[in-house]
Amino acid sequence: MFLIDNTWHSAAGRVTGSLANPSIYRIMFSMRTPKKPKIIIRYKNLSGDSKIVRYQIAKDAITIRFADCSVYIYTNQSADHDTISKMKTLALAGKGLGTFIDATVKDRFARKIR
Repeated sequence: MFLIDNTWHSAAGRVTGSLANPSIYRIMFSMRTPKKPKIIIRYKNLSGDSKIVRYQIAKDAITIRFADCSVYIYTNQSADHDTISKMKTLALAGKGLGTFIDATVKDRFARKIR
């Protein structure tokens, strides 16, 4: 289909009916399955002095956003599975994640986003 002089045409000729309206055509073809929204959770920071601001938990990874706006992804491949599980537990608890990263995980992140 192509547009000529504000009228939609096909190989067979001029299109009539609801597809003749370009806005309806755009709406029909722009409807796609929505992406799964990312759930980024604010870190509770129960100790009051954490450098972690937000986190996102995935099946085999955790994404951490720090107070300096840097974002790191830690995965089961970059740090072991037990470490990622502990990080997820500490993130949900809202206390101890920053200390755990400094003491145990350090630079074993998969990727730095920012």
